[in-house]
Amino acid sequence: MTNLQTSEAATGTGDRSRPRAALPALCVTQITSWGIVYYAFPVLNPQITAQTGWSAGATMAAFSAGLVVSALAGIRGGRIIDQRGPRGVMTAGSLLGAVSLAIVASAPNLPVFFAGWVMAGFAMASTFYQPAFAALTRWWAPDHVRALTIVTLAGGLASTVFAPLTALLSNYLTWRGTYLVLAIVLAAITIPVHAFALRGPWPEAPPASTHVASGVAEIARTRTFWFLAAAFTLSAFAMYAVVIALIPLLLERGYTTTQAAWALGLGGAGQTLGRTLYATLARRTGATARTVTLIALGGATTAAFAIAPGPYALLVALSLAAGIVRGNLTLLQATAITDRWGATHYGRLSGLLAAPATTAAAVAPFAGAAMAAPLGDYSHLFMLLAPISLAAALAAAWTKPFSAKLST
Repeated sequence: MTNLQTSEAATGTGDRSRPRAALPALCVTQITSWGIVYYAFPVLNPQITAQTGWSAGATMAAFSAGLVVSALAGIRGGRIIDQRGPRGVMTAGSLLGAVSLAIVASAPNLPVFFAGWVMAGFAMASTFYQPAFAALTRWWAPDHVRALTIVTLAGGLASTVFAPLTALLSNYLTWRGTYLVLAIVLAAITIPVHAFALRGPWPEAPPASTHVASGVAEIARTRTFWFLAAAFTLSAFAMYAVVIALIPLLLERGYTTTQAAWALGLGGAGQTLGRTLYATLARRTGATARTVTLIALGGATTAAFAIAPGPYALLVALSLAAGIVRGNLTLLQATAITDRWGATHYGRLSGLLAAPATTAAAVAPFAGAAMAAPLGDYSHLFMLLAPISLAAALAAAWTKPFSAKLST
């Protein structure tokens, strides 16, 4: 009977208040939303700069501005989801995403291009992982880790599906035409799916545990929350700087563009593998130890890149290992709130926790490139990023221990 109940919790069939279509629907919309709103841009940006004469720095700044807006808007979106559920937020976000990409596609100048990406930032906050995590955490409790794993495994396919599709479309259309087609695809898939698949009743928030603070403001002022936010922010900065800088590092060491791309791609495969391992890791470790270990392992792989010039097989293995760590870190952040404070205020607290980390991830590519120049090469950059991850692990170690009830 226990196994049957567990299976029902994972599939959505064991609770009649839980919409059965929600989990597969969110898998589809995460692939589509991430693939079109996020991963299409790096594919199209060279064509954008070539055809408009805008600098790559300016277009990247517009995209990053959208990511920063997403980080800030996610706080308000999480509060709304806590109160009303995900359907309205995610459906409106899908509509906004399609409109924002249409504005980007038709932008006659950089200010309008920036405005389109700022609007896209609100769409990202309403449709990416954070609102999906909030929905699954409330609907699928107490087996939410399995549901979160499934949706992040699907989300990991976004670049696999839409990067090649975007490149294919751009062979026949201008970047503007490609974005218009993608905006139509985004609207056609995500608006109706969010509107109809997320219609289940929104359960009441579970009562706050007597072992922890019960109010959002009170929790957000605790040492644990601040140190956890610092840990995720420093880790995100180092991690995203490494991802963007990996190809220049390998090119600098004499490897071909194809070899560098394969190394990066296999790191993405490592992310998918890492996410399949997280549920087992969560059952066998406490949240603080898990956080410290994973962030420290991320720093260790960064340091290894800095000191190991080759051979190529070793660098590929390091990329795979770093991807496994990144995959686990995605789910680590998704479960950080429930591991410590339960699911009562998950949406708002998750938005508060994710905001500085998302901002750090947005500025990391620029900051990494800016630091690499005065340092002389990318090996020195990686050597600098490794201690940042170590500092993140130390911050995580300072989080206050919590009750055994919450860590099981």
